[in-house]
Amino acid sequence: MTTRQPETNLVAMLKNRPTEAFDEIIEVYGSRIYWHIRRIVVLHEEAEDVMQECFVRAFEQHRSFRGETNGSLAAWLYKIATNEALKALARRKRNIFASLDSLGARLAADFDSEISPSADEIAVRLQRAVVQLPVKQKLVFNLRYYDELPFEDIARITGMSLSSAKTNYHYAAQKVKSIVTLDTNYEYEADAL
Repeated sequence: MTTRQPETNLVAMLKNRPTEAFDEIIEVYGSRIYWHIRRIVVLHEEAEDVMQECFVRAFEQHRSFRGETNGSLAAWLYKIATNEALKALARRKRNIFASLDSLGARLAADFDSEISPSADEIAVRLQRAVVQLPVKQKLVFNLRYYDELPFEDIARITGMSLSSAKTNYHYAAQKVKSIVTLDTNYEYEADAL
C-alpha cells in the first residue's frame, strides 16, 4: 500500500501517471465517494456499481480536470459521483413521467430493507428523514452534513448558485428536524398508550 498523497501531489501525478494516480485517488477518496453515493441511491449493491462507474468516468475524463478552474479534486469527484448516482435513480424509475423527487417513498422502503438490527435508532430516524427530502435538498444536506463540504464546493458539485445551495440546506435541515421530531413524538405517544 502506498502512502496517501496530499491532493496537490495527486493532481500533479494525474497529469503524468494517471493509472498510478487513480489507484491512490481511489484509496484516498473511495470510502467518502461510496457513502455519498450510498446516501443517494440507498442500496449497497447499487452504490458499489455506481461508485465503480464514477471512477471509470473520472479516469476517462481525467484530462478535463484543471484544478483551479474545476475546484478541488474532491469536488470534481463528488460532482461525477452525484451525476452517476442521479443517473442510477433515473434508471430506477418505472414510470417515465414520474419525477426523481417522487422516488422518496420507494427509497424509504429500500432504506428500511437495508437497516441492520443493530442500527442506532437516531441514525435510522435521521436517514429515514433524509431519504424523504426532494433530490436537490437531499444532495445539499448530505454534502454539508455528512461530508462537511463548504457551500462553495457544494454549489460547484450540484451546479447551483451559492445562495441556492445555502437555501436548500436550510430547508432540508428544517424538514429533517421536523420529520425526526415527529417520529420521536409519535413513538413517545405510542409508548404511552
